[in-house]
Amino acid sequence: MKTSGRLSALCAYVASLAGYAPAIGIGATLLLLGGSGGAIAAGPGPDACKDCHADAVAYYAGSVHGQKGNLKGPAAAGECSTCHGDATAHVKAGGGRGVGGIKNPGSKTMAPDDKNATCLSCHAGGSKRMHWEGSTHQARGTACTSCHTMHSTDKVLTKLTQPEVCFTCHKQQRAEVNRTFRHPIVEGKVACSDCHNPHGSIARALMKRDSVVDTCYQCHAEKRGPFVHSHDPVNEDCTLCHNPHGTVADSMLKVRPPFLCHQCHTPHGGQIAQLRGQGQSSALLSATTSGKNGINYTQGRGCLNCHTQVHGGNNPSFTNPTPQFMLR
Repeated sequence: MKTSGRLSALCAYVASLAGYAPAIGIGATLLLLGGSGGAIAAGPGPDACKDCHADAVAYYAGSVHGQKGNLKGPAAAGECSTCHGDATAHVKAGGGRGVGGIKNPGSKTMAPDDKNATCLSCHAGGSKRMHWEGSTHQARGTACTSCHTMHSTDKVLTKLTQPEVCFTCHKQQRAEVNRTFRHPIVEGKVACSDCHNPHGSIARALMKRDSVVDTCYQCHAEKRGPFVHSHDPVNEDCTLCHNPHGTVADSMLKVRPPFLCHQCHTPHGGQIAQLRGQGQSSALLSATTSGKNGINYTQGRGCLNCHTQVHGGNNPSFTNPTPQFMLR
């Protein structure tokens, strides 16, 4: 009895703070408390809004936002007022853009931070959005509604149409994905979000993983190794040699061999070291510097004809073939 009495007193006290009569029943008060986790509807809902916004309300009703069973969604909180604010004055005035203090996160006049605050009231946190604050997109004034649409089909959520949204700003990447050698982005088999997290990450270029190589290893696991003989660029950054958005060179290389390799390695030729800054004291190097004309290695030829294990090899030999030169 004491427990029941204390519960009744607590419910009456909370009800009085909320502006309800102290005589409110225990069951009704508990129902009030149970539903106080989300925003309480502060004005007209979809039934009033559909008179002017029929298409938007119809799409909302069939979307995840309109699901009554979604306790974290607007349908279980305040319906339209959750995002657009109290529409009482808006409805009384007969509608109109911005009339009655109505909020429109999709408008160009609303500040990006205000738009994002509306969305983040429900979508904050989680592994995909925990790095939003301070991210490239947030710092440059990108709003959630710059990419997402709530009252029509959201193109970002489909692989085939997602690049269209990203290419609105990323014009260079639009041109690159139409080059000869590229990932199948246009065909909808690979999407921007397979590699990038637009909501922020700890890696450069908004990579999904901690580094570029870790992101590439999601699909190209055979390049991970470990190898007995590693090629340093493979462990450091795949984009030193490749442009993942597309190139005119085979295998999405930035430049075709041997010119790509010559950016780090000096070409074969008369008494020229294989690596810049490396002397000729090694007998192994002396055996490979035969004095051949450099044209033999640049005209219609490529380093990969001989150095096939460019991503790393497990050749146990110490003499011939020389494993540190990435030969098979």
